[in-house]
Amino acid sequence: MTNPPLFLRQGVPPAHLGTRIHSTVQQALDDQRLVGAVILVARDGELIHQQAAGFADRESARPMTLEAVFRLASVSKPIVSTAALALVAQGRLDLDAGIEHWLPEFQPRLADRRSARITVRQLLSHTAGLGYRFFEADTAGPYARAGVSDGMDASGISLEENLRRLASVPLLYEPGTAWGYSLATDVLGALIARAHGTPLHEAVRQLVTGPLGMVDTGFVARDPQRVATAYVNDAPQPHRLAEGETVSAFEGAVGITYSPSRIFDPQAFPSGGAGMAGTAQDLLRLLEALRQGCGAFLPNEWIAEMARDQTDGRELPDAPGFGFGLGFSVLRDPVLAASPESAGTWRWGGAYGHSWFVDRAQGLSVVAFTNTLYEGMSGRFVTDLRDAVYGALEVR
Repeated sequence: MTNPPLFLRQGVPPAHLGTRIHSTVQQALDDQRLVGAVILVARDGELIHQQAAGFADRESARPMTLEAVFRLASVSKPIVSTAALALVAQGRLDLDAGIEHWLPEFQPRLADRRSARITVRQLLSHTAGLGYRFFEADTAGPYARAGVSDGMDASGISLEENLRRLASVPLLYEPGTAWGYSLATDVLGALIARAHGTPLHEAVRQLVTGPLGMVDTGFVARDPQRVATAYVNDAPQPHRLAEGETVSAFEGAVGITYSPSRIFDPQAFPSGGAGMAGTAQDLLRLLEALRQGCGAFLPNEWIAEMARDQTDGRELPDAPGFGFGLGFSVLRDPVLAASPESAGTWRWGGAYGHSWFVDRAQGLSVVAFTNTLYEGMSGRFVTDLRDAVYGALEVR
């Protein structure tokens, strides 16, 4: 094993943990549902499992390593959300203030043309009335017609231009009255940059990744040889994700248009919701810093606010028992979710093939980065890995 990430000691794994996780990962590789994966498990501040399996690049037989860099997609959201909360903690942002003070040019209206007030909290909790282009049924949807980028394509436009296009489309609902996964974190990124007075990549570095030693996480990947190749689930085996390929994750939705090369382009706009790359080890640093409540970069009161369900009891689509906090989902009802996780567990994923969760009641943080979409985000592997971890632990 390499040295554990910051905030972690090397631990002794429970008797069957390694066997169960290895078996789960190997089954996914054998079934050709995954090409490669990195799995990290920490409990009570101790790293008790770390594993790299399969290929980072199948065609050249480059093995997966613990140091592999992945395109993060929505794993960017908890990182950028934490940066926003750090500014709140410093008194430089107000959670319940309207964002027009910082982004006066971003003023989307409701369908009846009425103006609407959007707050920082609503951006963080995805209750701002915004959506995603990839949810639209076809290429004739309003976001598509406006040329809105989801932050994963090679759009060639600036963040300011994308926000202009986004603001030209009516809001889907009055802010604060519903929940909808959205480009809100991209808007939040622009807000962070204004409030911090630096470009977003620099603000995130100063507020989060720098203090936590997340040295391999950023908006541009510098070393292509360390970046895992992206694959798409297919039969008889996953195929390499092509530049500009559109892949739908949901029935009836047009899907995400991907640019795997985007992460190497310093001119691509910094998408707060989908535009970063990093390692599993770096994400574990962030999750453990939040779980342990170290307080050094974010006071515990704001970590508690991140972890509080902000949806007023609303259900997330296709996720019974889950609400949403400020940057990730929060498990409200384990029975309804049919999950062994404790109430209050944080969880989210990323479209390039990632999942992670933090069960504070069990002192548990789990990161699973894969290079295969969408199996690694929402496929059988995610549930199998969760059950393998809980099946081997002495649950308190």
